[in-house]
Amino acid sequence: MYSKEFVLKRHLENPIIKPMDFPGAAAIFNPGQTMYNEKTLLLVSILHKSNYYNGKPGATTHVAESADGIHFDINPEPFLQIPDIEPYNNLDLHPIDTRITKIDDTYYILHPGCSSWRTLGILGKTKDFKKYEYMDIVSMPHNRGSSLFPEKINGEYVRLDRPGGGDFGDIWISYSKDLIYWGRHRPLLKPYNYWNITKVGPTPPIKTEKGWLEIIHGVQIIPYHNAIYSLGAIMLDLEDPSRVIGKTESFILTPEEPYELAGRVPNTIFTTGAIADHNKDIIRIYYGAADTCIGLATGSLSKLLDLCLNSG
Repeated sequence: MYSKEFVLKRHLENPIIKPMDFPGAAAIFNPGQTMYNEKTLLLVSILHKSNYYNGKPGATTHVAESADGIHFDINPEPFLQIPDIEPYNNLDLHPIDTRITKIDDTYYILHPGCSSWRTLGILGKTKDFKKYEYMDIVSMPHNRGSSLFPEKINGEYVRLDRPGGGDFGDIWISYSKDLIYWGRHRPLLKPYNYWNITKVGPTPPIKTEKGWLEIIHGVQIIPYHNAIYSLGAIMLDLEDPSRVIGKTESFILTPEEPYELAGRVPNTIFTTGAIADHNKDIIRIYYGAADTCIGLATGSLSKLLDLCLNSG
């Protein structure tokens, strides 16, 4: 029934990163992803068995590097070192779900700051993935999934968000001159099919000749069962990214394997980005499986673009 929609294939070694790969980890999940110095670099979220790290509660985010994109070395020291100063020491207690966007020679990192004040968007940057600099809080709560475009469009930075809390969520778009002050907030995409009927969320867009490719997650809640998190894709106009020009009607990856169906958050495939190789016509998506481990799915970039533009 869904065979023509499945354009992604799981790697044979999945899950490629497991909790046992990091001492004391209860879960390793939802990695930010990019290429750095010709290596695949992930920012992996780690939940510790004790729920504490160096005496502080919450998860930590670490750099993982790989020469082949499959076997990773994880830095034992957290990359996001929460400073003991206001407001970050109170508003960024559980740094997870990083989204990485390279603009010029700088890697900008957006992640949800989680605290008792609810979830908000925090922006930081690095040039070497050794030193991280907090920049500012760039969105009010409740906001998850803030994702930057990799270049200015019509002289402005552009961002996608998933505002709102609870069981429902849409994708919005906004604009900024300096990455700190954002405005002209507009709705972009609401749930549109059965597999994302509850909510949708964004990742950093990928520029292609046919438009901005945007990998999204969608949530379907079945009565008396857990939510099901799947992946899909949409296309945005290159010059006017507020205009949706294509989308996959069905999902491109949905929970099927045991490590996706069972874990801390069952029935979950969740990603915060993708890596495209235009020369090899490959897209790689590293995803959190059941919020417990990390899988890899790959497919043809051109076929995914065609699917978005020709699904209906």
